[in-house]
Amino acid sequence: MSIPIYQVDAFSEQPFKGNPAAVCFLESPRQDIWMQSVAMEMNLSETAFLTPEADGFRLRWFTPTVEVDLCGHATLASAHVLWESSYVSSDKPIKFFTRSGILSAEKKEGWIYLDFPTSKIEAVDEQEALSDALGIRVIKTVKTDFDLLAEIEGTDRLASLKPDMIKLSSFPTRGIIVTSRSNGQPFDFVSRFFAPNAGVIEDPVTGSAHCALAPYWSNLLGKDHFMAFQSSARGGDLKVELHGSRVYIGGQAVTVFQGQLD
Repeated sequence: MSIPIYQVDAFSEQPFKGNPAAVCFLESPRQDIWMQSVAMEMNLSETAFLTPEADGFRLRWFTPTVEVDLCGHATLASAHVLWESSYVSSDKPIKFFTRSGILSAEKKEGWIYLDFPTSKIEAVDEQEALSDALGIRVIKTVKTDFDLLAEIEGTDRLASLKPDMIKLSSFPTRGIIVTSRSNGQPFDFVSRFFAPNAGVIEDPVTGSAHCALAPYWSNLLGKDHFMAFQSSARGGDLKVELHGSRVYIGGQAVTVFQGQLD
């Protein structure tokens, strides 16, 4: 039986922007090695695999090289596919069972909102090492649940950043979040995300990174609702809301194409 697979640009309302993810809908579970092979074949930062369960869907995420514990843009893409392809009624929220617990998605005013866990953040002394790897002065560093986060000064400097990937891969984390206060409206902060250890040189728009960026910038800006921009070459807009132990991450998505796996 053919298996439907979709490619979706997440955190964008137009194709060829935002972050592309593959979404594979399975009627029953498949072996891990098969899913990893499909993700390698798709060669995107994430491929999501959905399997129906009693009142929701089992959701797993694979980069071309590893399975990961949490992914925002592929979850957004999965919700978009489930509604657009009528697997789920468009007025119903969606529940996902994942390695990071139960996640949910709902539509509101033309945006998809994900309910994700807030990441713990803890100050660490990595400024010198990250300054060397990034080639720019780092103001502050914190450790998150999955990554290291480095704050720098200047959105222009952030956009032109060319890190040393060999040096970044020496840090024992999923990835490196680099962020700066925005220098103008409508955005409160901007970021980029590099994950060579997960087989992703740069992720265009990283929903899960905002689980840490939300509490980080809340502490600095004294607010809990943000407009954020990830300033990769493709770029992407996010609405981010901090609600205690949860972060609501809003984005849009568009299907680029649909195919079949034999």
